Amino acid sequence: MQNYERKTPQDLNCGITVYMKLMGGKWKPCIVDLIHRGCHRPSEMHRQMPEATPRVIDMQLRELEVYGVVSKQLQPGFPLRSDYYLTPLGESLVPIISLIDTWGTTHADHVQQVTANIHAYTE
Repeated sequence: MQNYERKTPQDLNCGITVYMKLMGGKWKPCIVDLIHRGCHRPSEMHRQMPEATPRVIDMQLRELEVYGVVSKQLQPGFPLRSDYYLTPLGESLVPIISLIDTWGTTHADHVQQVTANIHAYTE
């Protein structure tokens, strides 16, 4: 995790700021969703989200582990494997992520249309 120091303090009394502190990151909600669905190894996650590089998945898993959203279990054998599981805190995020998924599915056509229009406009 980076050691970036903010110049202005964060208001951790704001629920949205707290959520963003834990889940801010392009792939974190997807990672939590994949773990909830039974995908426990980083290599499996990368196969499910090829747009995310293994390095980014590893970094975001480490951040989720630091905040107690996931726990890592090392599996014996060679090569050594890591499996990730949701903690109770991570499980508490599942309904929120499910709602976001439902919203995204409901409005996907609109976003695709606007994206296509923006792409056509900028060419």
